[in-house]
Amino acid sequence: MNQALILPLMRKLQRLARDADTIEQAVDLALSFKYLGVSIAPLQVREEITMLLRIVKELKPRVVLEIGTAKGGTLFLFTRVASSDGTLISIDLPGGPFGGGHPAWMARFIRSFEKSEQSIHLVRADSHALNTLLQVEQIIGRTKVDFLFIDGDHSFEGVKKDFEMYSPLVRPGGVVAFHDICLGPPENVGGVPVFWRDVSKEHKCMSIVKDNSQDGYGIGLLHV
Repeated sequence: MNQALILPLMRKLQRLARDADTIEQAVDLALSFKYLGVSIAPLQVREEITMLLRIVKELKPRVVLEIGTAKGGTLFLFTRVASSDGTLISIDLPGGPFGGGHPAWMARFIRSFEKSEQSIHLVRADSHALNTLLQVEQIIGRTKVDFLFIDGDHSFEGVKKDFEMYSPLVRPGGVVAFHDICLGPPENVGGVPVFWRDVSKEHKCMSIVKDNSQDGYGIGLLHV
């Protein structure tokens, strides 16, 4: 995109976001926003992401970590429910098989999602690389993650590794969420439903699913 167009894009979203006072209004904005050919619409079921945001808001999270950002829609929504001075970290892999990662030019636009004194850190790298984990640890320092959202590599081994690497950063009482826990097309859900079935047997969990017969989607919450 022409760099001259990024500032108008940022201003447009910021202006609309000022009028999105409720979670429902923020979800409507994220799903409908399109300007200068740019959309941030998250690949989420409206009812599912709305319920997740209500739960996350109750956590009053100061540190949010998202693995898999794509167009930035869910990250935008997490800024709406995070603490006004919260730290939000995105790990996104350009060229990844599930979503492909956001292009480099979007970094400035995505950072403009910040509210008040929030800070957004974009880590454009493989979440499974040790150096990526070290970058996240450097960002959060001695603090712990309140909310971890895993929506990156959907292969069984990929989601398993994300959970094993990053869930130890989550504080006691925090929440880990997984997207695409429902059975569906392999190119969309990968091995996440199988991993969720296994991990939900070992932890206190809940599922947010609009329709048990739906093809894919669904959000699983795990309390640590």
